Amino acid sequence: MHEKNLAGLVVIHSAPTALRQHIEWGLNSLLGAPQNIFWRDQPLAAGTVRTTLEFRAPLGTASKIATALKNWHYLRFEVSELASHGGEIFRCTPELGIHRATLDEVGTILVSEDVIRKALSHFDDLEIRENLGTALGSAWDQALEPYRGVDLQEVQRLRAI
Repeated sequence: MHEKNLAGLVVIHSAPTALRQHIEWGLNSLLGAPQNIFWRDQPLAAGTVRTTLEFRAPLGTASKIATALKNWHYLRFEVSELASHGGEIFRCTPELGIHRATLDEVGTILVSEDVIRKALSHFDDLEIRENLGTALGSAWDQALEPYRGVDLQEVQRLRAI
């Protein structure tokens, strides 16, 4: 049995301040109702803001959101949806573009048989590693990790006060 509405998460790590209202309009339209979006400054990229938004929506909504967000340049974001049977994650940076991966029910990235066969079709160890790294989104994780850590740094700073 498939759930009607899946749990989803949008994390915009950095967006130009000027796009904030456009992003809100797009998210409100895709999610079918006004969302309570709270923006904070992004200290790692001057002139940008960040936000996190949880949603419940039909299967495929994360894909629609990621497609809409990737059309605005200079955004760094992650969009995921997860249900008891699995889901998807989309990650995007201006430099790398968008990456899509299938998730199992606990959020682990699943790599398809075809991707593994393609990676193993080469005898060069480096090329095999690069192909599997691309399938897993390693470059996207590496590029987004400093932005993911901003919230943790703020919590640590508040605890120290």
